[in-house]
Amino acid sequence: MKNTGYLLVGVVFGLALTKGEAISWYRIQEMFRFESFHMYGIFMTAVSVGSVSILLLKKLNIKTRMGEPIEISPKHFHPGIIIGSLIFGFGWALTGACPGPLYIQIGSGYGVVIITLLSAIGGVWVFGKIQHRLP
Repeated sequence: MKNTGYLLVGVVFGLALTKGEAISWYRIQEMFRFESFHMYGIFMTAVSVGSVSILLLKKLNIKTRMGEPIEISPKHFHPGIIIGSLIFGFGWALTGACPGPLYIQIGSGYGVVIITLLSAIGGVWVFGKIQHRLP
């Protein structure tokens, strides 16, 4: 029962993505073809809210529920980020799904997305096996 809050947040997030049409294959294809502002507007809103939230976390010195300080470590550039981003983007464009909305699409009745979910899990497994050999 201690995870009920997380479940509730997940349901609200799923409803927001569904009602905002962020899980729509057609909306995602419009984005990759630069035919619509819809998805870009969602991303810009998310980046703005995230940025303001991080700023407030730092300025107000907000702590976790356990009283521990929240630390956001700096991210360092690695050349593999470019390759990984391209693979992610191509997969997103081809399937019309990224990892977050996969579950929402399946829950909304798009059963074919199970193949995308299994492919994503397989990709993570392969990455785990070959990670030590990558640049």
